[in-house]
Amino acid sequence: MVGDAVSPTSLTHDQLATLVPESLLSGQLIDRSGMAHLIAEFGREGMTQVAIEEWMAASPVYTARMRTALGIDGDGVEDMFKCLQLDIGAPPQFMDFRYRIVDRYHGSFVLDHCGALLDVEPMGEEYVTAMCHDIEDPTFDATAIATNRRARIRPVHRPPRVPADRAPHCEWTVTIEPDREELPLPAVTEPTLATRAAAIELSAIDPADADGLVDYRGPLVEDLAFGEFSTSALVRIAEETALQHQLLAIGFLASVRRRTDEGTADAILDKQLIGIAGITAERLAASVFGRRNDAQALADVLNVHPVFGPTQYTGVVAEAVGDGVRVRIPQDSPAVEDGAWLRLLSQGRLDALQSAARAVDATWVVGEAVVDGTDLVVSIGRGDPQLESGEVAIVRFSAGSSFAFADRGPSKALPLSVV
Repeated sequence: MVGDAVSPTSLTHDQLATLVPESLLSGQLIDRSGMAHLIAEFGREGMTQVAIEEWMAASPVYTARMRTALGIDGDGVEDMFKCLQLDIGAPPQFMDFRYRIVDRYHGSFVLDHCGALLDVEPMGEEYVTAMCHDIEDPTFDATAIATNRRARIRPVHRPPRVPADRAPHCEWTVTIEPDREELPLPAVTEPTLATRAAAIELSAIDPADADGLVDYRGPLVEDLAFGEFSTSALVRIAEETALQHQLLAIGFLASVRRRTDEGTADAILDKQLIGIAGITAERLAASVFGRRNDAQALADVLNVHPVFGPTQYTGVVAEAVGDGVRVRIPQDSPAVEDGAWLRLLSQGRLDALQSAARAVDATWVVGEAVVDGTDLVVSIGRGDPQLESGEVAIVRFSAGSSFAFADRGPSKALPLSVV
């Protein structure tokens, strides 16, 4: 018996509203998965430079895509803040941005809670400074230029925290001045714009949907309630969020390759993928699919898992077949052509798939992999309980691995502030 393949397009509205913030958090945790391996290979300074380059390579591209998808067509701070609410670099609540708008071109934000900071503070002030100064300065500006190249995001205060329990964790001003010089597109972004990911066409939002918002053209809201978007809008947001993962991995690999040989770069990329695949699968199985661990549940998790999607880009499809699961991984997809995570999977490096399967239930074991035409077909069946990989254990050190989202109620429009 073959089960029906689930994808974001077949999830219920409520499941989609749960999937989107989970996917945003997953994207943030990619760095928790990758950075430990970079520190081991290149030290703190090398890790910092890779982080800067990967986010600068990806964020201008995926921010522009989300603007287009949701009709965010303005050039002011309100429009920039909307994009941040839909950015894997700023997952809701875990990175609790509180925004203020003074006028069209002036505003500010604080982080009432910065999960990334709380993860890094135990590592010492040098690592905090690397994240909150060295990495944030160029990457904030790279994100801002997708809205307005005359935007600047500058700190009022930021960690290391003095006193140690200072709250909010940081504060930043955002200004756009018409006579200011435009920021150039970062050099590391240009190769990303040439990838298949940058231009891939995803599911269209149906403007006739009556079950929620079909765009984000209205006022900026304080806390984005994803359930207020329509079903087709949530599908598109989920797909774009998965694509953000892929673009970040492309930028990550390109930066690592500048510093080492191809084999070492692939090994680091694979470790990053193994770690995030496991933690995200565990969270999705619990939050979206009610902790089920049967074959259909495993197939469902794999089909909506952001590191294996979106399907239009990766072509990855999992289906329940009898008591097991069969996963098809095309070897000629746009994702394989772009050369990051899916290239590794299509070549038979399947530890990340095992990591995701084990997260649904420890007895799921990746078995035979055979080539069928242009696909690599992988069978997953029951076996002896598998131990959690070291790569997943590294990500589990982040509070994001166990973070619980709170229901903050309906969206509330953010008023104009006088400061």
